[in-house]
Amino acid sequence: MPHDNKPALEELHPSLWRASQLARGSARTVDCGHPALALQLPGGGWPSGALVDLMMPTPGIGEIRLLAPALAEVAQRGIALLQPPQTPQALAFAALGVPPSKLIWLKPQKTGDALWAAEEVLKSGAAGALLFWLNHARNDSLRRLHLAAQGSETLFFLMRPLASAQDASPAPLRLSLHPVLDGLEVGFVKRKGPARDSKLFLPLPLPVSFKRHSAPERATPAPQHQPEALPSWETHGSLAAARP
Repeated sequence: MPHDNKPALEELHPSLWRASQLARGSARTVDCGHPALALQLPGGGWPSGALVDLMMPTPGIGEIRLLAPALAEVAQRGIALLQPPQTPQALAFAALGVPPSKLIWLKPQKTGDALWAAEEVLKSGAAGALLFWLNHARNDSLRRLHLAAQGSETLFFLMRPLASAQDASPAPLRLSLHPVLDGLEVGFVKRKGPARDSKLFLPLPLPVSFKRHSAPERATPAPQHQPEALPSWETHGSLAAARP
């Protein structure tokens, strides 16, 4: 009887994957630092060179603590914070293992300028990670951002309102984040692999140093159109500091 020597589907090309399995392939990833989450992510970590859509009911629910292990790993290349909704705080990022000297706060006045800045950061490849807070974006703008990300090795996280989960997006990984006691519930809106209807509870304990400082120092905003390296924030389990 002749033997069937046809290669398995996933052996034909690294980008091919079975819908019943999480994609593995040769995609570049950075350890997310949360073992339970890593088991649910294609490649076992955050993809670099790709748009990652993080959607939440409001900023400051623990998304920075979620990303902190990966940010600490790539911090030597710099971390760009684009349009953060709160004033970045130095002590909080330092407590999470991210050197404040490696942070760049970008605060454009218009959405168009912010989109342009995001593309430039991604195209330059100078940053280890880009965190971009954006309330609304057209699908063509998202596609431009994803295309720019694909030409880099930058971790690219787009923070958007929870309602954005209903919109189309070119992002290969889309997660919803919901605050719960002592952590987050992570919903898998889109991933390369089987659908998961149930949310994943992810404990996010506070760093000890957070409890020592009830009022972190506030960073000075960068001059308009002239971003500078400066410190950052996240207090009491959320990204939020007192509004300026």
